[in-house]
Amino acid sequence: MDFKKNIDNGKKGEDIAKKYLQNLGYKIIETNWHYSKNAEIDIIAEDKTTLVFVEVKTRTTLNFGHPFEAINQRKIEKINTAITAYLQLSEKKYNAYRFDGIAIIGLKNPTIEHLKNLGQF
Repeated sequence: MDFKKNIDNGKKGEDIAKKYLQNLGYKIIETNWHYSKNAEIDIIAEDKTTLVFVEVKTRTTLNFGHPFEAINQRKIEKINTAITAYLQLSEKKYNAYRFDGIAIIGLKNPTIEHLKNLGQF
């Protein structure tokens, strides 16, 4: 397995997701926000008055499963830890926030799937 290639593909997928969200009118606040070594949020954005935490999963093919299959309970718990920390550390306070997932399938002409409200926190 080529880990550098996976990291590069993940970065490309996050860039695609960021442009996708911007085209929907989201304002990007942060990318790759780290709370700890194991707690990271790929994209933090504003959707009107809602703060949105986005986990992006990228696959060049579906040979190893759908990208959303990688957002398991353990991953959600780590993201929830980062979300809680971000909300506590942020100077700006939000009344509404949610956790979304974006799946990117393919990089040249990608299919983009966006699921809202993936986890409770």
